[in-house]
Amino acid sequence: MKILNKQKLKDLLNSLAADATVYAPVKQDGVIRFQAWNGDQEIDLTDNALLPPKDLLFPQTEVMYKYTANGMRAEITEVAATAEKQVIFGMRPCDVKSLSMMDDVFLTKGYEDDYYKSKRENTVIISLGCNEPAPTCFCSSMGVDMTEAEGADVMMFDLGDKLALEAKTEIGENLLASASGLEDGSADKPAGGQCQLKVEPDGLAEKLAKMFEHPYWEELCRKCLGCGACTYLCPTCHCFDIRRKNIGEKGFQFRCWDSCMFSEYTRMAGGHNPRPSKKERVRNRFLHKLQYFPERYGKVACVGCGRCLAKCPVNMDITRIIKELGEVAINE
Repeated sequence: MKILNKQKLKDLLNSLAADATVYAPVKQDGVIRFQAWNGDQEIDLTDNALLPPKDLLFPQTEVMYKYTANGMRAEITEVAATAEKQVIFGMRPCDVKSLSMMDDVFLTKGYEDDYYKSKRENTVIISLGCNEPAPTCFCSSMGVDMTEAEGADVMMFDLGDKLALEAKTEIGENLLASASGLEDGSADKPAGGQCQLKVEPDGLAEKLAKMFEHPYWEELCRKCLGCGACTYLCPTCHCFDIRRKNIGEKGFQFRCWDSCMFSEYTRMAGGHNPRPSKKERVRNRFLHKLQYFPERYGKVACVGCGRCLAKCPVNMDITRIIKELGEVAINE
């Protein structure tokens, strides 16, 4: 185990940045988000970032190929799926857990997304355990240990004026061996607090399979604004669109984040939309997380980070919805 005095945190980040791009949680305009370390920011480890670092592996926009068209002649150039080494510093256990779900989507079932894969293989994760959960957290109900992060290369613990860092992989061991500002030492891992919010998702997927036409969805959707904030803040949401941009004879095709909460998401070329109203879109969001994903990958597509609870303007509380779904009566 290595010990770092927080006064030497910048020394550590600077040494890591010598070999890779380092992303760390920085508060700017009152919002904590992961930003590229430039040697001069103030790192904020007090709370989880509002915006999860999923865009470092699955960018909001990503060019896939470029083309030139002149009359009947066209030339297409694929944008290579190459990625430089990056270190994500201070990633919380819930967000590390979300990567296993993104891996399921982009790397399994007979298809590997080269763009995601290249970034994933060149990413080193230093996770920071949580001493106390936020009031909106319910990660323990989703199988997340807030003091440990399965899949992290280095696990970090906040000891007040110091940080303890423990390597979990060979990559993590090599990283700590070459990093600056660290001293050998030992420390007791903080026990971590208890989540105030608790839910029970077990068995819910089987029940939801019988609830597609249940009147509950009509009642649930009434106050939803369809703003999509929940999907953009969610570390496991991965909907995207593929679009094209033309500039004279040149252009490029790119993919960008989309949201199942938008009416355009399922609108077909002829104008038909299989999810024409809020009811179908709200229903799909919760069925996807709580039924479809568990059926396909064996896990609930939620890590209990609480971001959607904290920022939904009309308080569409997924913990309340899970409880209500567990209690609602259905006709067998």
